[in-house]
Amino acid sequence: KVANSDGSNKYIITKTPIIKKIPIIVIDAGHGGKDPGTIGNFARTKEKNITLSYAKELAKQLANSKRYKVYLTRDNDYFIPLRKRVEKARRIKADIFLSLHANAALDNSVSGFSIYTLSENSSDKQAELLAQKENRADIIAGLDFSGASQDIMKTLIDLSQRESKNNSASFANIAINSIKRSGNIEILQNTHRFAGFAVLTAPDIT
Repeated sequence: KVANSDGSNKYIITKTPIIKKIPIIVIDAGHGGKDPGTIGNFARTKEKNITLSYAKELAKQLANSKRYKVYLTRDNDYFIPLRKRVEKARRIKADIFLSLHANAALDNSVSGFSIYTLSENSSDKQAELLAQKENRADIIAGLDFSGASQDIMKTLIDLSQRESKNNSASFANIAINSIKRSGNIEILQNTHRFAGFAVLTAPDIT
């Protein structure tokens, strides 16, 4: 608002530039170090090596696009506890956490891509466990709810986790449809699956 020479007011509308946030992606190469993951029957290939190679290549491709900030939970052959992987992603405020694995099956004819997101039952159980933690700081967006009751904590965590779970499901569908359109990658029939894996339980990361 500025004043005219006659004392009246006039308003000037200015556009505030919109700063677009660059999405932060954390890629987790499953297993590592003392934990080899699945070991192949014939060449004795270790899952930990497959996931690390894939993670590095995926990180390179994403970084080269200049559209994302990309971090790895591990860049070499060493062991990281599951919770520490999630903690690292939360510490750098990741928008999405991708944990890569090479699963095994007794049936040699089974082959293809699948993607897991957090299940409803696992989500509820995890909210209960998180609510029971003695140190409740930094559970939700870095806020300290240490004075809150367990019921309030569970409700807050559940709400946060539900949003994360919905975003995860949306991303899973986008990824699956993209892979289907590519036409050159095998996918499992039941492609989108649900589980309570520890790396899926962060209440605030897709």
